[in-house]
Amino acid sequence: MVANINPTVRRRRLGAELRRLRKDSGLTSSQAAERLMVSQPKISHIENGRRAIKPRDVRDLCALYGVTDQQVVDSLLDMARESAEQDWWNAHGEHPQSLYIGLETDAASIHTYEPMAIPGLLQTPAYALAVIEETIPPVTAEQAAGRLKVRLRRQHRIYDPASPLRLWVILDESALHRVVGSPEIMREQLEHLDALAAEPHITVQVLPYAAGAHPGLAGQFSILRFTDGPQAGVVYLKRFTSDLYLERESDLQRFGMMYDRLQAEALSPDDTRDLIGRAVKSHIDAASGPRAQAAGLRGPS
Repeated sequence: MVANINPTVRRRRLGAELRRLRKDSGLTSSQAAERLMVSQPKISHIENGRRAIKPRDVRDLCALYGVTDQQVVDSLLDMARESAEQDWWNAHGEHPQSLYIGLETDAASIHTYEPMAIPGLLQTPAYALAVIEETIPPVTAEQAAGRLKVRLRRQHRIYDPASPLRLWVILDESALHRVVGSPEIMREQLEHLDALAAEPHITVQVLPYAAGAHPGLAGQFSILRFTDGPQAGVVYLKRFTSDLYLERESDLQRFGMMYDRLQAEALSPDDTRDLIGRAVKSHIDAASGPRAQAAGLRGPS
């Protein structure tokens, strides 16, 4: 398999190419499904990269779309075989966000709004583990360790010197004050967040309590953008049971407008860093206060 290309990326790119060939043939997805006697959702899932594509399906689709160049067919078949390989994160056990991680790995930019916690790409190991350990249904210590390894490896994208991920994060102010793990863990996390916010490819803004009602009250969402044309963007909505992935241009426009509004109502990056600094101090005070000392906690040396 080609280095640095994960199976999810292969599925997306193969699906995009099959969509292009279908459109060039003049067929709709419903017509293609009817000709092959399969369901229309199957064609949609293949074109959206949501499922591994069998070489047999590739051959059937190429025949239907009138693809006669054997080199093109062979290239697509190779991509289909590669797309069936195991994603790297599956080596650490079953992961509930497998599809999202694959998309994140291939994204050129991510704009995310998070009302409850620091996003995974910006979490410290201690903060991340504290979040993972609160997963419902509960995870074992082994599962928690595996998910932590996956989360930390995902962060390589923002440190990639060749093509660092362009990341824009809007946090609700409550994420700075909610004590995840302990005040000491929060101090470390917010200092880490402040350092990352100084990177040129990462922007962090906080939506203060004073903003009142705003478009993000409905919950977390992320907009992932890619460099390839047909699959230019995905809106990701994390939910308790089944995550949602929206790819229609109308959805991308609607959530893009929501994000623009949140950016306008949030504090500037400089004011955000000032607020983070004040939150760090509050956690230092909490970690060194009488209650923390009674519980055996120590402030920073």
